[in-house]
Amino acid sequence: MNSNRPTNLDLTTIELPLPAKASIIHRISGFILFFAVAFMLCALAASLESEQSFADLQAAFDNGLVKFITWGILSALGYHFVAGIKHLLMDMGIGETKEGGRTGAIITLVLGVIVIVLAGVWVW
Repeated sequence: MNSNRPTNLDLTTIELPLPAKASIIHRISGFILFFAVAFMLCALAASLESEQSFADLQAAFDNGLVKFITWGILSALGYHFVAGIKHLLMDMGIGETKEGGRTGAIITLVLGVIVIVLAGVWVW
């Protein structure tokens, strides 16, 4: 092994390509969705318990914090969906080149921002 290899342990100086950033955001959104399932299942259970608990849950969704959490969950779901479609297209052989990956990442990020803004408009 060559001991004269350069090593860069400062991760803040590494510039990742755009497809890598889009992929990392896809993984982060999946991680958020994994933990959001608990919030969504609790809301579902409360909504199905009785008419009064459904009304209480509706009243809780008027709270700004709950709206923010809902917007975050919908944003993660929307971006994860868009990036998942991109990955499915890549599995079919579309956009596998370096240029295609960059174009796919740009399209994914733009569509992700549009979905996040639309989710914010719908929630707020």
